[in-house]
Amino acid sequence: MSEYLWLPDNGDGTYRNPIVFCDYSDPDCICVDGVYYMTASTFNYVPGLPILVSHDLINWKLVNYALKNVPVERFSAPCHAHGVWAPAIRYHDGFFYIYYGQPDEGIYMVRTADPLGEWDEPVLVLPGKGLIDPCPFWDEDGHAYVIHGYAKSRIGFKSWLGIFPISWDGTKAIGDDKLLYDGVVKYPTIEGPKVHKRDGWYYIFAPAGGVVTGWQVVLRSRSIYGPYEDRVVLRQGSSETNGPHQGAWIETPEGENWFMHFQSRGLYGRITHLQPMHWQEDGWPWMGQADPAPVDPSAIAAGEDAAAAALEANAVECGVPVDVWPKPKAPEAAERTGEIGTDDFTGKLGLQWQFMGNWRPDFYDCGEGKLRLYARALPNHGTKLWECPQTCTQKIACPAFCATTTVDVSGLKTGEQAGVGLVGGQYAYAALRRTEEGLSLVYVSSDGKEHTETIAEEITGLPEAPVSFRMTLLPTGYAEAVTTFEYAVGGTYRPIGEPFAPARHTWVGARLALFAMPLNGAADQGGYAEFGEFVVEPVETLL
Repeated sequence: MSEYLWLPDNGDGTYRNPIVFCDYSDPDCICVDGVYYMTASTFNYVPGLPILVSHDLINWKLVNYALKNVPVERFSAPCHAHGVWAPAIRYHDGFFYIYYGQPDEGIYMVRTADPLGEWDEPVLVLPGKGLIDPCPFWDEDGHAYVIHGYAKSRIGFKSWLGIFPISWDGTKAIGDDKLLYDGVVKYPTIEGPKVHKRDGWYYIFAPAGGVVTGWQVVLRSRSIYGPYEDRVVLRQGSSETNGPHQGAWIETPEGENWFMHFQSRGLYGRITHLQPMHWQEDGWPWMGQADPAPVDPSAIAAGEDAAAAALEANAVECGVPVDVWPKPKAPEAAERTGEIGTDDFTGKLGLQWQFMGNWRPDFYDCGEGKLRLYARALPNHGTKLWECPQTCTQKIACPAFCATTTVDVSGLKTGEQAGVGLVGGQYAYAALRRTEEGLSLVYVSSDGKEHTETIAEEITGLPEAPVSFRMTLLPTGYAEAVTTFEYAVGGTYRPIGEPFAPARHTWVGARLALFAMPLNGAADQGGYAEFGEFVVEPVETLL
Protein backbone atom coordinates (compact mmCIF):
# COMPACT_ATOMS: atom_id res chain seq x y z
CA MET A 1 0.00 0.00 0.00
CA SER A 2 1.26 3.49 -0.82
CA GLU A 3 2.45 5.65 2.06
CA TYR A 4 0.67 8.57 0.41
CA LEU A 5 -2.88 9.28 1.50
CA TRP A 6 -4.07 10.94 -1.71
CA LEU A 7 -2.50 10.71 -5.17
CA PRO A 8 -3.73 13.43 -7.56
CA ASP A 9 -1.54 12.17 -10.42
CA ASN A 10 -3.59 9.58 -12.30
CA GLY A 11 -0.46 8.14 -13.91
CA ASP A 12 -1.86 8.50 -17.43
CA GLY A 13 -0.97 12.10 -18.19
CA THR A 14 -3.95 13.52 -16.32
CA TYR A 15 -4.59 14.70 -12.77
CA ARG A 16 -7.64 14.84 -10.53
CA ASN A 17 -8.77 17.61 -8.23
CA PRO A 18 -8.09 18.30 -5.49
CA ILE A 19 -4.35 18.20 -6.10
CA VAL A 20 -3.86 18.26 -2.30
CA PHE A 21 -6.66 16.74 -0.23
CA CYS A 22 -5.41 18.51 2.88
CA ASP A 23 -6.20 21.67 4.83
CA TYR A 24 -3.74 24.11 3.23
CA SER A 25 -5.93 27.17 3.53
CA ASP A 26 -5.39 30.26 1.34
CA PRO A 27 -2.61 28.71 -0.77
CA ASP A 28 -0.13 30.82 -2.70
CA CYS A 29 2.49 29.60 -5.14
CA ILE A 30 5.46 30.83 -7.18
CA CYS A 31 7.89 29.28 -9.65
CA VAL A 32 11.62 29.95 -9.24
CA ASP A 33 14.17 28.26 -11.52
CA GLY A 34 11.63 25.66 -12.59
CA VAL A 35 10.64 24.67 -9.04
CA TYR A 36 7.21 25.47 -7.61
CA TYR A 37 6.92 26.61 -3.99
CA MET A 38 3.63 26.75 -2.09
CA THR A 39 2.70 28.13 1.32
CA ALA A 40 -0.59 28.49 3.20
CA SER A 41 -2.32 29.82 6.32
CA THR A 42 -1.62 28.08 9.62
CA PHE A 43 -3.57 30.23 12.11
CA ASN A 44 -2.56 29.17 15.68
CA TYR A 45 -0.86 25.91 14.65
CA VAL A 46 2.94 25.79 14.71
CA PRO A 47 5.42 25.47 13.18
CA GLY A 48 3.68 27.72 10.70
CA LEU A 49 3.83 28.75 7.05
CA PRO A 50 4.48 25.37 5.41
CA ILE A 51 6.80 25.16 2.43
CA LEU A 52 5.69 22.61 -0.16
CA VAL A 53 7.67 21.86 -3.31
CA SER A 54 6.62 20.47 -6.69
CA HIS A 55 8.16 20.05 -10.13
CA ASP A 56 4.89 19.75 -12.04
CA LEU A 57 2.23 21.59 -9.97
CA ILE A 58 0.50 18.26 -9.26
CA ASN A 59 2.81 16.19 -7.05
CA TRP A 60 3.59 18.16 -3.91
CA LYS A 61 5.84 17.41 -0.94
CA LEU A 62 5.96 19.19 2.42
CA VAL A 63 9.64 20.03 3.01
CA ASN A 64 9.90 22.86 5.54
CA TYR A 65 8.22 25.61 7.59
CA ALA A 66 9.06 29.31 7.44
CA LEU A 67 7.82 30.17 10.94
CA LYS A 68 8.90 28.37 14.13
CA ASN A 69 6.33 30.02 16.43
CA VAL A 70 3.89 32.92 16.29
CA PRO A 71 5.94 35.89 17.58
CA VAL A 72 3.45 37.04 20.22
CA GLU A 73 3.46 35.82 23.83
CA ARG A 74 -0.26 35.05 24.02
CA PHE A 75 0.21 32.26 21.47
CA SER A 76 1.96 30.18 24.11
CA ALA A 77 -1.66 29.17 24.76
CA PRO A 78 -3.89 28.09 21.85
CA CYS A 79 -5.44 31.18 20.23
CA HIS A 80 -7.83 29.39 17.91
CA ALA A 81 -8.63 31.15 14.61
CA HIS A 82 -6.04 33.84 15.33
CA GLY A 83 -2.45 33.90 14.12
CA VAL A 84 -1.21 33.43 10.57
CA TRP A 85 -3.78 34.41 7.92
CA ALA A 86 -3.55 34.22 4.11
CA PRO A 87 0.13 34.51 3.18
CA ALA A 88 1.67 35.52 -0.14
CA ILE A 89 5.01 34.11 -1.27
CA ARG A 90 7.22 36.04 -3.69
CA TYR A 91 10.82 36.07 -4.98
CA HIS A 92 12.66 39.39 -5.12
CA ASP A 93 16.36 40.35 -5.40
CA GLY A 94 17.61 36.89 -4.45
CA PHE A 95 15.25 36.40 -1.49
CA PHE A 96 12.08 34.42 -0.96
CA TYR A 97 9.55 36.55 0.89
CA ILE A 98 6.35 35.52 2.66
CA TYR A 99 3.95 38.24 3.83
CA TYR A 100 1.08 37.31 6.12
CA GLY A 101 -1.47 39.04 8.29
CA GLN A 102 -2.15 38.56 11.98
CA PRO A 103 -5.56 40.18 12.37
CA ASP A 104 -4.87 41.50 15.87
CA GLU A 105 -1.30 42.66 15.34
CA GLY A 106 -0.69 43.67 11.74
CA ILE A 107 1.19 42.59 8.62
CA TYR A 108 4.38 40.55 9.02
CA MET A 109 7.12 39.39 6.66
CA VAL A 110 9.69 36.57 6.76
CA ARG A 111 12.39 35.97 4.17
CA THR A 112 15.32 33.74 3.26
CA ALA A 113 17.77 33.05 0.46
CA ASP A 114 17.15 29.30 0.90
CA PRO A 115 13.48 28.23 1.24
CA LEU A 116 14.54 24.76 2.38
CA GLY A 117 16.75 26.17 5.16
CA GLU A 118 16.26 28.63 7.99
CA TRP A 119 13.99 31.63 7.53
CA ASP A 120 14.63 34.98 9.21
CA GLU A 121 12.65 35.98 12.27
CA PRO A 122 9.36 37.74 11.42
CA VAL A 123 9.37 41.50 10.83
CA LEU A 124 6.27 43.57 11.61
CA VAL A 125 5.98 45.60 8.40
CA LEU A 126 2.86 47.55 9.42
CA PRO A 127 1.12 47.26 12.80
CA GLY A 128 -2.65 47.58 13.00
CA LYS A 129 -5.77 45.62 13.84
CA GLY A 130 -7.77 44.24 10.95
CA LEU A 131 -5.02 44.30 8.31
CA ILE A 132 -5.05 40.89 6.60
CA ASP A 133 -4.26 39.00 3.38
CA PRO A 134 -1.21 41.02 2.27
CA CYS A 135 0.49 40.66 -1.09
CA PRO A 136 3.71 42.56 -1.91
CA PHE A 137 4.43 43.94 -5.36
CA TRP A 138 7.71 45.36 -6.66
CA ASP A 139 7.11 47.56 -9.68
CA GLU A 140 9.47 48.23 -12.58
CA ASP A 141 9.77 51.91 -11.62
CA GLY A 142 11.48 51.15 -8.30
CA HIS A 143 8.42 51.50 -6.10
CA ALA A 144 7.00 48.71 -3.98
CA TYR A 145 3.61 48.19 -2.35
CA VAL A 146 1.46 45.87 -0.30
CA ILE A 147 -2.18 45.36 -1.29
CA HIS A 148 -4.34 43.70 1.35
CA GLY A 149 -7.80 43.10 2.81
CA TYR A 150 -9.59 44.08 6.03
CA ALA A 151 -11.14 41.94 8.78
CA LYS A 152 -14.46 43.36 9.93
CA SER A 153 -14.20 41.55 13.27
CA ARG A 154 -11.19 43.73 14.12
CA ILE A 155 -11.55 46.97 12.19
CA GLY A 156 -15.32 47.28 11.75
CA PHE A 157 -15.61 46.94 7.97
CA LYS A 158 -14.78 44.54 5.13
CA SER A 159 -15.25 44.21 1.36
CA TRP A 160 -12.52 46.77 0.69
CA LEU A 161 -8.94 46.34 -0.50
CA GLY A 162 -6.21 48.62 0.76
CA ILE A 163 -2.70 49.63 -0.32
CA PHE A 164 0.42 51.09 1.27
CA PRO A 165 3.98 51.65 0.01
CA ILE A 166 6.92 49.65 1.39
CA SER A 167 10.69 49.96 1.26
CA TRP A 168 12.43 48.24 -1.64
CA ASP A 169 13.84 45.60 0.70
CA GLY A 170 10.30 44.87 1.84
CA THR A 171 10.95 45.31 5.56
CA LYS A 172 8.79 48.33 6.44
CA ALA A 173 5.91 50.53 5.40
CA ILE A 174 7.02 53.94 4.15
CA GLY A 175 3.61 55.58 3.79
CA ASP A 176 0.04 55.51 4.98
CA ASP A 177 -2.46 52.77 4.30
CA LYS A 178 -5.16 53.89 1.83
CA LEU A 179 -8.44 52.39 0.65
CA LEU A 180 -8.00 51.12 -2.90
CA TYR A 181 -11.08 49.22 -4.10
CA ASP A 182 -14.69 49.17 -2.91
CA GLY A 183 -16.40 45.81 -3.34
CA VAL A 184 -19.20 46.38 -0.81
CA VAL A 185 -22.09 46.27 -3.28
CA LYS A 186 -20.87 44.22 -6.23
CA TYR A 187 -18.27 41.95 -4.61
CA PRO A 188 -19.03 41.57 -0.89
CA THR A 189 -16.24 40.07 1.23
CA ILE A 190 -13.64 40.68 -1.47
CA GLU A 191 -10.34 39.64 0.10
CA GLY A 192 -7.13 37.68 -0.44
CA PRO A 193 -5.70 39.88 -3.24
CA LYS A 194 -2.75 38.70 -5.33
CA VAL A 195 -1.09 41.36 -7.46
CA HIS A 196 0.55 40.92 -10.89
CA LYS A 197 1.54 43.04 -13.89
CA ARG A 198 1.10 41.98 -17.50
CA ASP A 199 1.29 43.97 -20.74
CA GLY A 200 1.14 47.25 -18.85
CA TRP A 201 -1.92 46.23 -16.82
CA TYR A 202 -1.99 45.81 -13.06
CA TYR A 203 -4.07 42.76 -12.18
CA ILE A 204 -5.50 41.88 -8.78
CA PHE A 205 -6.81 38.32 -8.42
CA ALA A 206 -9.23 38.26 -5.47
CA PRO A 207 -12.12 36.09 -4.26
CA ALA A 208 -15.48 37.48 -3.19
CA GLY A 209 -18.83 36.26 -1.92
CA GLY A 210 -17.54 34.28 1.04
CA VAL A 211 -15.55 31.08 1.44
CA VAL A 212 -18.35 28.55 1.04
CA THR A 213 -20.39 30.04 -1.81
CA GLY A 214 -18.13 32.70 -3.34
CA TRP A 215 -16.38 33.16 -6.67
CA GLN A 216 -13.09 34.44 -8.10
CA VAL A 217 -12.74 38.01 -9.35
CA VAL A 218 -10.00 39.71 -11.34
CA LEU A 219 -9.52 43.49 -11.29
CA ARG A 220 -7.32 45.43 -13.70
CA SER A 221 -6.08 48.98 -14.17
CA ARG A 222 -3.37 50.93 -15.95
CA SER A 223 -2.41 52.43 -12.56
CA ILE A 224 -1.80 50.46 -9.41
CA TYR A 225 -3.98 53.01 -7.60
CA GLY A 226 -6.88 52.42 -10.00
CA PRO A 227 -9.60 52.90 -10.99
CA TYR A 228 -10.12 49.18 -11.63
CA GLU A 229 -12.26 47.31 -14.11
CA ASP A 230 -13.59 43.97 -12.86
CA ARG A 231 -14.69 40.57 -14.07
CA VAL A 232 -15.80 37.28 -12.49
CA VAL A 233 -13.46 34.60 -13.87
CA LEU A 234 -14.32 31.40 -11.95
CA ARG A 235 -17.42 30.20 -10.11
CA GLN A 236 -18.95 26.92 -8.97
CA GLY A 237 -21.64 26.73 -11.63
CA SER A 238 -22.84 23.16 -12.05
CA SER A 239 -19.64 21.65 -10.61
CA GLU A 240 -19.36 20.15 -7.12
CA THR A 241 -16.49 22.48 -6.24
CA ASN A 242 -18.03 25.15 -4.05
CA GLY A 243 -16.16 28.38 -3.47
CA PRO A 244 -13.89 28.35 -5.54
CA HIS A 245 -11.70 30.62 -3.45
CA GLN A 246 -8.46 32.57 -3.36
CA GLY A 247 -5.17 31.36 -4.67
CA ALA A 248 -2.39 31.94 -7.18
CA TRP A 249 -1.88 32.53 -10.88
CA ILE A 250 1.21 30.59 -12.01
CA GLU A 251 2.97 30.94 -15.36
CA THR A 252 5.11 27.89 -16.04
CA PRO A 253 8.54 27.83 -17.74
CA GLU A 254 6.79 25.98 -20.59
CA GLY A 255 4.54 29.00 -21.14
CA GLU A 256 1.33 27.57 -19.68
CA ASN A 257 -0.95 29.38 -17.23
CA TRP A 258 -2.65 27.77 -14.23
CA PHE A 259 -4.67 28.92 -11.25
CA MET A 260 -4.38 27.32 -7.82
CA HIS A 261 -7.17 27.87 -5.28
CA PHE A 262 -8.86 26.30 -2.30
CA GLN A 263 -12.29 24.80 -1.69
CA SER A 264 -13.92 24.82 1.76
CA ARG A 265 -15.02 21.24 2.44
CA GLY A 266 -16.39 21.13 5.96
CA LEU A 267 -14.51 18.95 8.44
CA TYR A 268 -11.74 18.35 5.87
CA GLY A 269 -10.85 22.03 5.89
CA ARG A 270 -9.76 23.98 2.83
CA ILE A 271 -8.35 21.67 0.18
CA THR A 272 -6.29 22.69 -2.86
CA HIS A 273 -7.40 22.61 -6.51
CA LEU A 274 -5.67 23.50 -9.77
CA GLN A 275 -7.45 25.01 -12.79
CA PRO A 276 -6.21 25.41 -16.35
CA MET A 277 -6.06 29.05 -17.37
CA HIS A 278 -5.34 31.06 -20.49
CA TRP A 279 -5.33 34.72 -21.45
CA GLN A 280 -7.99 35.86 -23.90
CA GLU A 281 -7.49 38.39 -26.67
CA ASP A 282 -9.31 41.03 -24.62
CA GLY A 283 -6.68 40.79 -21.87
CA TRP A 284 -8.78 38.89 -19.32
CA PRO A 285 -7.97 35.44 -17.96
CA TRP A 286 -10.19 32.40 -18.53
CA MET A 287 -10.07 29.70 -15.84
CA GLY A 288 -11.39 26.16 -15.67
CA GLN A 289 -13.78 24.94 -18.34
CA ALA A 290 -17.05 26.08 -19.88
CA ASP A 291 -20.00 25.19 -17.68
CA PRO A 292 -21.90 22.25 -19.19
CA ALA A 293 -25.07 23.58 -17.51
CA PRO A 294 -24.78 27.39 -17.49
CA VAL A 295 -27.23 29.71 -15.79
CA ASP A 296 -29.46 31.78 -18.03
CA PRO A 297 -28.96 35.40 -16.87
CA SER A 298 -32.54 36.24 -17.91
CA ALA A 299 -33.80 33.76 -15.30
CA ILE A 300 -32.62 35.93 -12.40
CA ALA A 301 -35.60 36.98 -10.31
CA ALA A 302 -36.37 40.68 -10.03
CA GLY A 303 -35.04 42.21 -6.84
CA GLU A 304 -32.45 39.50 -6.29
CA ASP A 305 -29.29 40.49 -4.44
CA ALA A 306 -27.22 42.83 -6.62
CA ALA A 307 -23.96 40.96 -6.12
CA ALA A 308 -25.50 37.60 -7.04
CA ALA A 309 -27.15 39.18 -10.08
CA ALA A 310 -23.84 40.63 -11.22
CA LEU A 311 -22.21 37.24 -10.82
CA GLU A 312 -24.81 35.36 -12.82
CA ALA A 313 -24.94 38.02 -15.51
CA ASN A 314 -21.24 37.39 -15.99
CA ALA A 315 -21.72 33.63 -16.19
CA VAL A 316 -21.36 33.44 -19.97
CA GLU A 317 -17.80 34.80 -19.65
CA CYS A 318 -16.88 32.66 -16.68
CA GLY A 319 -15.40 29.18 -16.32
CA VAL A 320 -16.16 26.51 -13.73
CA PRO A 321 -13.75 24.11 -11.97
CA VAL A 322 -12.48 20.91 -13.58
CA ASP A 323 -12.39 17.47 -11.95
CA VAL A 324 -9.92 15.66 -14.27
CA TRP A 325 -7.60 17.42 -16.71
CA PRO A 326 -4.33 16.93 -18.62
CA LYS A 327 -1.32 17.64 -16.42
CA PRO A 328 0.85 20.72 -16.90
CA LYS A 329 3.78 20.28 -19.26
CA ALA A 330 7.02 19.54 -17.43
CA PRO A 331 10.59 18.83 -18.57
CA GLU A 332 10.38 15.31 -17.10
CA ALA A 333 7.89 13.15 -15.23
CA ALA A 334 7.73 13.88 -11.51
CA GLU A 335 7.50 11.22 -8.84
CA ARG A 336 3.91 10.59 -7.81
CA THR A 337 3.65 11.93 -4.30
CA GLY A 338 1.28 13.36 -1.72
CA GLU A 339 0.66 13.91 1.98
CA ILE A 340 2.02 11.40 4.50
CA GLY A 341 0.26 10.66 7.79
CA THR A 342 2.33 7.75 9.12
CA ASP A 343 5.31 8.47 11.39
CA ASP A 344 7.55 5.69 12.73
CA PHE A 345 9.23 8.08 15.21
CA THR A 346 12.69 6.71 14.38
CA GLY A 347 14.20 10.14 13.76
CA LYS A 348 12.95 13.70 13.92
CA LEU A 349 9.26 14.36 14.42
CA GLY A 350 7.61 14.28 11.00
CA LEU A 351 6.77 17.54 9.28
CA GLN A 352 3.09 16.61 9.23
CA TRP A 353 2.84 17.36 12.97
CA GLN A 354 1.98 20.79 14.35
CA PHE A 355 1.31 21.91 17.91
CA MET A 356 -1.84 23.72 18.95
CA GLY A 357 0.13 26.60 20.50
CA ASN A 358 3.71 27.85 20.47
CA TRP A 359 5.92 24.84 21.09
CA ARG A 360 8.98 24.35 23.27
CA PRO A 361 11.73 21.74 22.93
CA ASP A 362 10.71 20.22 26.28
CA PHE A 363 7.27 19.28 24.95
CA TYR A 364 8.57 16.02 23.49
CA ASP A 365 11.39 13.62 22.63
CA CYS A 366 11.36 11.60 19.42
CA GLY A 367 13.47 8.64 18.30
CA GLU A 368 14.02 4.89 18.43
CA GLY A 369 10.43 4.25 17.37
CA LYS A 370 8.79 6.27 20.14
CA LEU A 371 7.30 9.72 20.60
CA ARG A 372 7.46 10.76 24.24
CA LEU A 373 5.03 13.57 25.08
CA TYR A 374 5.44 15.27 28.44
CA ALA A 375 2.37 16.19 30.48
CA ARG A 376 3.62 19.71 31.04
CA ALA A 377 1.66 21.83 33.48
CA LEU A 378 1.83 25.23 31.84
CA PRO A 379 0.65 28.41 33.59
CA ASN A 380 -1.22 29.76 30.56
CA HIS A 381 -3.60 27.00 29.57
CA GLY A 382 -6.67 25.35 31.05
CA THR A 383 -7.65 21.77 31.70
CA LYS A 384 -9.45 21.05 28.40
CA LEU A 385 -7.67 19.43 25.49
CA TRP A 386 -8.75 22.45 23.40
CA GLU A 387 -6.70 24.67 25.73
CA CYS A 388 -3.53 22.56 25.69
CA PRO A 389 -0.73 24.02 23.53
CA GLN A 390 1.33 20.83 23.54
CA THR A 391 -1.43 18.91 21.74
CA CYS A 392 0.37 17.39 18.75
CA THR A 393 -1.83 17.43 15.64
CA GLN A 394 -1.82 16.58 11.96
CA LYS A 395 -4.29 17.46 9.21
CA ILE A 396 -6.75 15.05 7.67
CA ALA A 397 -5.28 14.24 4.27
CA CYS A 398 -7.79 11.94 2.53
CA PRO A 399 -11.55 11.37 2.54
CA ALA A 400 -11.48 8.13 4.59
CA PHE A 401 -8.77 6.62 6.79
CA CYS A 402 -7.86 4.40 9.69
CA ALA A 403 -5.21 5.59 12.20
CA THR A 404 -3.57 3.36 14.81
CA THR A 405 -0.97 3.72 17.55
CA THR A 406 -0.01 2.21 20.90
CA VAL A 407 0.26 4.27 24.09
CA ASP A 408 2.42 3.36 27.08
CA VAL A 409 1.47 5.42 30.14
CA SER A 410 3.78 3.80 32.67
CA GLY A 411 5.50 7.19 32.95
CA LEU A 412 2.31 9.11 33.74
CA LYS A 413 1.91 10.58 37.22
CA THR A 414 -1.29 10.70 39.22
CA GLY A 415 -3.57 13.44 37.87
CA GLU A 416 -2.37 13.16 34.26
CA GLN A 417 -3.81 11.71 31.06
CA ALA A 418 -2.63 10.78 27.56
CA GLY A 419 -4.39 9.58 24.46
CA VAL A 420 -5.59 10.14 20.91
CA GLY A 421 -8.29 12.37 19.50
CA LEU A 422 -9.85 14.13 16.56
CA VAL A 423 -10.10 17.83 17.35
CA GLY A 424 -12.15 20.51 15.62
CA GLY A 425 -15.20 22.67 16.22
CA GLN A 426 -16.49 19.72 18.18
CA TYR A 427 -14.16 16.93 19.13
CA ALA A 428 -13.72 13.62 20.89
CA TYR A 429 -10.82 11.68 22.35
CA ALA A 430 -9.92 8.44 24.09
CA ALA A 431 -7.42 8.74 26.94
CA LEU A 432 -5.75 6.80 29.70
CA ARG A 433 -6.04 8.58 33.04
CA ARG A 434 -4.03 7.92 36.17
CA THR A 435 -5.92 8.83 39.35
CA GLU A 436 -5.71 7.88 43.01
CA GLU A 437 -8.01 4.94 42.20
CA GLY A 438 -5.73 3.61 39.47
CA LEU A 439 -5.68 3.56 35.68
CA SER A 440 -8.84 4.12 33.66
CA LEU A 441 -9.80 4.56 30.02
CA VAL A 442 -12.18 7.40 29.17
CA TYR A 443 -13.99 8.49 26.03
CA VAL A 444 -14.59 12.23 26.12
CA SER A 445 -16.71 14.33 23.77
CA SER A 446 -17.14 18.09 23.49
CA ASP A 447 -19.77 20.41 22.13
CA GLY A 448 -19.14 22.84 19.31
CA LYS A 449 -19.59 26.05 21.28
CA GLU A 450 -17.89 26.26 24.67
CA HIS A 451 -15.89 23.07 24.07
CA THR A 452 -17.31 21.66 27.29
CA GLU A 453 -15.89 18.17 27.78
CA THR A 454 -18.09 15.29 28.93
CA ILE A 455 -17.02 11.77 29.87
CA ALA A 456 -19.33 9.61 27.77
CA GLU A 457 -17.79 6.28 28.77
CA GLU A 458 -15.23 5.14 31.36
CA ILE A 459 -13.56 1.78 31.84
CA THR A 460 -11.79 1.26 35.16
CA GLY A 461 -9.38 -1.31 36.50
CA LEU A 462 -7.13 -1.46 33.44
CA PRO A 463 -3.87 -3.44 33.77
CA GLU A 464 -0.54 -1.65 33.64
CA ALA A 465 0.10 -2.43 29.99
CA PRO A 466 0.34 -0.50 26.71
CA VAL A 467 -3.01 0.17 25.05
CA SER A 468 -3.55 0.29 21.29
CA PHE A 469 -5.97 2.79 19.80
CA ARG A 470 -7.66 2.89 16.43
CA MET A 471 -9.54 5.85 14.94
CA THR A 472 -11.57 5.37 11.78
CA LEU A 473 -13.13 8.17 9.73
CA LEU A 474 -15.68 7.37 7.03
CA PRO A 475 -17.50 9.97 4.91
CA THR A 476 -21.25 10.31 5.19
CA GLY A 477 -21.51 13.08 2.59
CA TYR A 478 -19.42 15.42 0.46
CA ALA A 479 -18.26 17.44 3.47
CA GLU A 480 -19.38 15.27 6.39
CA ALA A 481 -18.02 12.14 8.06
CA VAL A 482 -18.33 9.97 11.14
CA THR A 483 -15.48 8.88 13.43
CA THR A 484 -15.23 5.84 15.68
CA PHE A 485 -12.70 4.98 18.40
CA GLU A 486 -11.53 1.52 19.42
CA TYR A 487 -9.00 0.19 21.92
CA ALA A 488 -7.16 -3.06 22.56
CA VAL A 489 -5.11 -4.36 25.47
CA GLY A 490 -3.00 -7.12 23.96
CA GLY A 491 -5.86 -8.50 21.89
CA THR A 492 -8.95 -7.69 19.88
CA TYR A 493 -10.09 -4.11 19.28
CA ARG A 494 -13.25 -3.08 21.10
CA PRO A 495 -15.30 0.06 20.52
CA ILE A 496 -15.39 2.84 23.06
CA GLY A 497 -17.87 5.71 22.96
CA GLU A 498 -20.43 6.47 20.30
CA PRO A 499 -19.62 7.46 16.71
CA PHE A 500 -19.41 11.23 16.35
CA ALA A 501 -19.38 13.73 13.51
CA PRO A 502 -16.24 15.91 13.53
CA ALA A 503 -16.50 19.50 12.35
CA ARG A 504 -14.27 22.31 11.23
CA HIS A 505 -13.51 25.17 13.61
CA THR A 506 -13.92 28.60 11.99
CA TRP A 507 -11.34 28.35 9.17
CA VAL A 508 -9.55 25.15 10.20
CA GLY A 509 -10.51 21.56 9.45
CA ALA A 510 -10.60 18.76 12.00
CA ARG A 511 -7.25 17.22 13.00
CA LEU A 512 -5.84 14.02 14.40
CA ALA A 513 -4.22 14.56 17.79
CA LEU A 514 -1.82 12.92 20.25
CA PHE A 515 -1.49 14.39 23.72
CA ALA A 516 -0.26 14.08 27.29
CA MET A 517 -1.46 16.65 29.82
CA PRO A 518 -2.33 17.27 33.47
CA LEU A 519 -5.97 17.06 34.46
CA ASN A 520 -6.11 19.86 37.02
CA GLY A 521 -3.38 22.36 36.22
CA ALA A 522 -1.19 21.14 39.08
CA ALA A 523 2.53 21.73 39.28
CA ASP A 524 4.66 20.02 36.65
CA GLN A 525 5.32 16.46 37.84
CA GLY A 526 7.50 15.33 34.95
CA GLY A 527 5.05 12.66 33.80
CA TYR A 528 4.99 11.46 30.23
CA ALA A 529 3.46 8.97 27.79
CA GLU A 530 5.17 7.14 24.95
CA PHE A 531 3.45 6.60 21.60
CA GLY A 532 4.52 3.86 19.21
CA GLU A 533 4.47 4.12 15.43
CA PHE A 534 1.51 6.20 14.25
CA VAL A 535 0.05 4.61 11.13
CA VAL A 536 -2.52 6.32 8.91
CA GLU A 537 -3.93 4.26 6.06
CA PRO A 538 -6.51 5.41 3.52
CA VAL A 539 -9.66 3.36 3.21
CA GLU A 540 -9.21 2.72 -0.49
CA THR A 541 -12.74 1.59 -1.32
CA LEU A 542 -14.11 4.99 -0.36
CA LEU A 543 -11.64 7.17 -2.28
